[in-house]
Amino acid sequence: MAYTDHRTLRRVLRREIAGTIGLLTDEHDFRAMRRYDTFVFDDHATYLKHVEAVLRTRALQGSHTTVALFDPEEYAEYCAQRGLDPDSHLSRTRFTAERAATGPAVPYDGRPLTDLMTTLVDEAVRSATWEYATTLLARLGPCASCGEDLGHAAFARASHLVSRILDTGPPGDRHLVCSVSGPPESLVAVLHADDTDDGVRIDETEALEFTTVLAVGLATASPGGLVMRTSTPGAPDRIHGWRLRSHGLVPLTAGEVFDAYCTDAETGEIIPPESNVDYCASPDLTDDDTGPHHRH
Repeated sequence: MAYTDHRTLRRVLRREIAGTIGLLTDEHDFRAMRRYDTFVFDDHATYLKHVEAVLRTRALQGSHTTVALFDPEEYAEYCAQRGLDPDSHLSRTRFTAERAATGPAVPYDGRPLTDLMTTLVDEAVRSATWEYATTLLARLGPCASCGEDLGHAAFARASHLVSRILDTGPPGDRHLVCSVSGPPESLVAVLHADDTDDGVRIDETEALEFTTVLAVGLATASPGGLVMRTSTPGAPDRIHGWRLRSHGLVPLTAGEVFDAYCTDAETGEIIPPESNVDYCASPDLTDDDTGPHHRH
């Protein structure tokens, strides 16, 4: 009887333990791991099938699992720095646990693994974009004329502009996209702002990433733009846009917004306009603008 009680208690405790699995999302990363004898899978599709089966089984048992992106190059560097044997499941487990706490990771919620992989890759891209943009801002240093931190000033200016857009925009659920052209890298960030009874709701992490990318464009005077799509029930979607120019945002006319949306960026060919969409002239954000602005 005591033995049975111990087994029951331990089974209950196992349900209290959260798990993490490192996922190889593409064929290239999967092939890189096949160099290790302890990695026993030969086919990426079979590997993904077994991962999904494990995730489903754990969910049915009441266990929570976090899925983290597994990068073979980072793993090899991690093992080299710590003197670990990379051809060991213990090393892979340790690496996955640490990366889940600091890198891209999503909880398994029962959705198909293909959908979860898309979310995980999107999280990785967002994280890499934010880290790169933050590094660019930090490297700008102080202004040679007044000593003001250029990155900090650009971020404050970007924060003010985002607030102005959300405050002056039409009511509805808004989807904003900011793009800044390189070199060396082009940056894209997305921000969702939803109308609620308590006001506009945004994700703070998403807002931070979006503002940082806009700040890079402002600080470096790089080509780029910002578009906002507003949706309300029973009405056409409305699209507004601004062009990044002279350390600010210049509003686009309705015709310019139409041209931007209905022209293929790579080929220059005309794309048929969407149905039930209004391409609108955009508010001038410089009117009565008393927001922060570095003027050197």
